[in-house]
Amino acid sequence: MLEKKYSLNQIYFYLTEGCNLCCCHCWINPKHQNNETTYPSLALQDFKSIIAQAKPLGLSGVKLTGGEPLMHPQIREILEFIRTEGLRLTVETNGVLCSLELAQAISLCKNHFVSVSIDSVDAKLHDSIRGVKGAFEKSVEGMRNLVKVGLKPQIIMSIMRCNKGDLADVVGMAERLGAGSVKFNLVQPIARGEQMHKKNETLSINELVELGAWIENTLSKETAMRIYYSHPLAFRPLSSIFGTDGSCGICAILNIIGVLADGSYALCGIGQTVGELVFGHVSRDKLEEIWQNTPVLNALRQGLPNQLKGICKDCMMKNRCLGSCIAQNYYRNKDLWAAYWYCEEAYREGLFPRTRLKSEEF
Repeated sequence: MLEKKYSLNQIYFYLTEGCNLCCCHCWINPKHQNNETTYPSLALQDFKSIIAQAKPLGLSGVKLTGGEPLMHPQIREILEFIRTEGLRLTVETNGVLCSLELAQAISLCKNHFVSVSIDSVDAKLHDSIRGVKGAFEKSVEGMRNLVKVGLKPQIIMSIMRCNKGDLADVVGMAERLGAGSVKFNLVQPIARGEQMHKKNETLSINELVELGAWIENTLSKETAMRIYYSHPLAFRPLSSIFGTDGSCGICAILNIIGVLADGSYALCGIGQTVGELVFGHVSRDKLEEIWQNTPVLNALRQGLPNQLKGICKDCMMKNRCLGSCIAQNYYRNKDLWAAYWYCEEAYREGLFPRTRLKSEEF
């Protein structure tokens, strides 16, 4: 056991095994759920038990994601429990089920932050990406409901070859809807996203780096809307690295744990597809024991950032970036210390910022 105690600041709850959409790029790869087929969700009593066990470990906030968190059959009870416990709330949703009633329940929670996934201003294109006809209109209505109750939700757009021309239009839509910010996400080469990379349905590293520079230096200056692009820290200007609203895409890997819909503890949602990153179960394991003594978690605490390999080892941002996404790196290489794919590819193409390197070679 480590002498240093690490605070468990936030739990990522992957509340549902199913999802009401079937997005082509999803890294969780949930089962498609509709009126005819349903899949398990995290039991409410398990949710409450985990919260009770986590508070003495330092818990101050939770993130509800999925699948689709608003599909949980007891989502109202979950939101009410979060409110009464005084926890910070983050919700990642596709917005389809975000009624005015649910939006109001979210707004009553402490320090709420909601993101809604919308991938185009073109309804047909968005629905094609999301795999369900009519998803666009329902997601936009969900956004409107959140704004009606006083929230300033973030729109998240995942960038791929088919929608790369829509970025400025999505920002304009966000302004009209009353959003608080827009975040442009990379499609990660995990699960469904991995297949998109193989089929050349995502952008090349050259295109992604060029796009990032345009977003940071041009698009962000043409609007009062806060804009984020999820490329690694080494590619960002200092002004966006040291943001204060928690939306800059830095994973606090040493202070979080994931809970899957079946009650398993995991590094994060990657446990859905990588079994060795599942650590135990709420029905048989005490959270304190999992948090303090799981070998993978302790290895990360001892090894980050100095055991990172490749370009990450030589990057001046590694103390803050911590490899960008350990789950992604492990998925691709079965190595906790592997370098992040974006940075590796950029370095090979001569696109990695030299000012962020400790040396010319690693």
